[in-house]
Amino acid sequence: MSSTPQVLEHGSSRPGRWLREHRLRAALWIAVAEGLLTIVGVIPKWFVFLLALLALALWWFVGRRHRHDTARHATWIFATSQLLVVLVPAAIVILGTVAVVVISLIAIAALVVLFTERS
Repeated sequence: MSSTPQVLEHGSSRPGRWLREHRLRAALWIAVAEGLLTIVGVIPKWFVFLLALLALALWWFVGRRHRHDTARHATWIFATSQLLVVLVPAAIVILGTVAVVVISLIAIAALVVLFTERS
């Protein structure tokens, strides 16, 4: 027998409670899998943005007001995972820009050393 009482939320279901408990973990794993597929080019970047927009709209207009907790949590997981996947192409652009800047600074420093060297 447990020392803490088990309290069930009104209007919740067993799948809804499970989804609520595991929704962040599920969203992160979905985002990791889709992010890897985006990086290797299986999923096009434009599709990632389109799916994230669709997922957010579905959660905003349907999911957050739905009377079934399973639908609310499922749409939350869908929207969150898709918005996290959108960060993958953004991170690629940002990291690519940083790499170009760093390589350019190294090239400038090397040119300065080469031109100021006395032979």
